[in-house]
Amino acid sequence: MVEIPAVKTPTALVAIRAEALFVSTVQPADSPAPEQVRRAVADTLRRLGIRGCAARLASEFGDHPETAVARMTWALATIDVVYPAPSAIRARTPQLLALAS
Repeated sequence: MVEIPAVKTPTALVAIRAEALFVSTVQPADSPAPEQVRRAVADTLRRLGIRGCAARLASEFGDHPETAVARMTWALATIDVVYPAPSAIRARTPQLLALAS
């Protein structure tokens, strides 16, 4: 029996951001800075809306499936880095210690 590795299912917000990045003009070869990614996501969502991004994404997967998979993999990985999950933020934030007087 072949074992299939577990796949991390993105939350709705992660998926929306990844779709917006996917359909934006930002390219993986640009090695975009986090602020550039955030700006591209916000601008694309403002311009196209959630449904518009989903429609363009579907069109790209239909027209160019061989490149769309790699681009979406990049978009999801980039969104994970640029917008860390709240639990990941808490884990990186040092906890304040209550000092006894």
